[in-house]
Amino acid sequence: MDFISSLSDNPYFGAGFGLFGVGFGAAILRKGAQMGMIYFRRQYMVTLEIPCRDKSYSWVLNWLTTRAAKSTQHLSVETTYEQKETGKVLTKFAFVPSIGTHFFRYMGNWIRVERTREQHTLDLHMGIPWETVQFTAFGRDRQMFYDMLEESRQLAMKQFEGKTITYVAMGSEWRQFGHPKNKRPLKSVVLGSGLSQKITSDVQEFMQNPQWYAQRGIPYRRGYLLYGPPGCGKSSFITALAGHLDMGICILNLSDRSLSDDRLNHLLSAAPQQTLILLEDVDAAFVSREDSAKVKTAYDGLNRVTLSGFLNSLDGVASSEARVLIMTTNYKDRLDPALIRPGRVDFQALITFCEPSQIMYLFQNFYPEADISLAENFANAAKTLNLQLSPATLQGHFLMYKNDPKSAIESVELLRPVPTQTVKDTVGYEQR
Repeated sequence: MDFISSLSDNPYFGAGFGLFGVGFGAAILRKGAQMGMIYFRRQYMVTLEIPCRDKSYSWVLNWLTTRAAKSTQHLSVETTYEQKETGKVLTKFAFVPSIGTHFFRYMGNWIRVERTREQHTLDLHMGIPWETVQFTAFGRDRQMFYDMLEESRQLAMKQFEGKTITYVAMGSEWRQFGHPKNKRPLKSVVLGSGLSQKITSDVQEFMQNPQWYAQRGIPYRRGYLLYGPPGCGKSSFITALAGHLDMGICILNLSDRSLSDDRLNHLLSAAPQQTLILLEDVDAAFVSREDSAKVKTAYDGLNRVTLSGFLNSLDGVASSEARVLIMTTNYKDRLDPALIRPGRVDFQALITFCEPSQIMYLFQNFYPEADISLAENFANAAKTLNLQLSPATLQGHFLMYKNDPKSAIESVELLRPVPTQTVKDTVGYEQR
């Protein structure tokens, strides 16, 4: 007891004990403040993180240009180009909140935006530094973030109204290619015998009846094959069809050397919603097994996609559903019969040279002020000469006489095929 009394009377011990008490109290307060802040953030704050791989990332950044970009001084620029109907290209600059922390007000709440970039971490699929955007707001209501994402989605969709978006395969995902194009009117592509209406009605009927397929246990996918001579409007019709149905186009190149069977199957199953999958000139990638010993193509030895893997991706066990796939070819007879059997190709359409009614329509489309009798004269002249004319050939001919329909009729004989002949030039080489 005397020892304890002596310690309590010692001024050095009292001072040290006091300092220890102050330090201990400060540590307790600091720890309590940290725990209190964690509890407060968990209970009374809501956070939303959007990584750059998410589809809504670009929507949100675009939406932020109309919100946070107005109230922050730290900006980054995004330059885009827009082609007008007059042919001029308009340059646009959009200011986006740069890397760092920003604040803005939305629906009566203050929101903290933190945009971060990992310089040493790359998104392997997109080839850009890994980025995230994190939103933090007071309260526990998540509906505000749902409204924000929906508003950003609608803003993005509004920019694409009246446009057709094209996607190409980049790595294991689809990426928008180029700028959205104005929709091409379906009536601008004229196919014979009401074929355009038949294909359009078939696609619409398929898209509107998913339950019909589910009730009967039929895979919900549909395949189309458009074949015929080059220049007859196969690709043009597909572009117009996508615009008419408010769908995008996913272009898949089967001759891509980096494309494998597994990646092909993944791409077909991961195609964006509301898109048509287009495989052009499919005969160049695969030769019929009966003709493989006779026909050699430029892609022999280069293609990693096998015919077996391609067939399995179309209707195998792991094949995707809710899919509209369109293949085109100039040589249907070169395709393997297994590729175009029912179930893989459900609708085949021959798109061939123009009929007289198509010729007249194209003539009137180029010369709307001309009398219909001139269109009849042109069509009759082409029929008399027994010409097989594709829309591409007619378009090229009419462009030569943009403002002179009579000269277009008088020069119809120029559309005769020129026989191939060997001509020696002055150097001595042979040209065809």
